[in-house]
Parts: sequence; C-alpha cells; structure tokens
Amino acid sequence: MWKEENNRLKKSFTFRDFQEAFAFMTRVAFLAEEQQHHPNWSNVYNTVEIELTTHDAGNTVTEKDHQLAKAIDAILE
Repeated sequence: MWKEENNRLKKSFTFRDFQEAFAFMTRVAFLAEEQQHHPNWSNVYNTVEIELTTHDAGNTVTEKDHQLAKAIDAILE
C-alpha cells in the first residue's frame, strides 16, 4: 500500500533476489518514461524503495503520482 508522507507517495517492494528487483525497476523505468513522470528511488539487493512527487507542482503529490503508482502496482498483478 502506498503511503502519503511529507508530500510524497512512498512504497517499498521486496523481491526474491537482486535480479527480480532490477527487472521490476526496468519495467518501472519504461512506465515512467511513457508518462514523463520519473520516480525517486533506491535499490538495495532485493528491495526497491520508490517515492513519487510532482516536481513541477512544487514537490507535492498530484494525480500524476497516483496514476504512476497505480501503473507500478499493475506490474505486479
């Protein structure tokens, strides 16, 4: 579940291993580029942390963030 905190939508994703985490990040990268909305994220081994905020709206959570979050979740369904 995404949490809204400090003007960001945040979620942590855990995978079986680094390879699965990296594959997920690659798929998210294509979505982000398609939507022209890029996440702040980090990856350590099998965990990917994602934060979404709309920079050109003053670093607040907007509909763009919710749309990308929904598309990211759909990758794992």
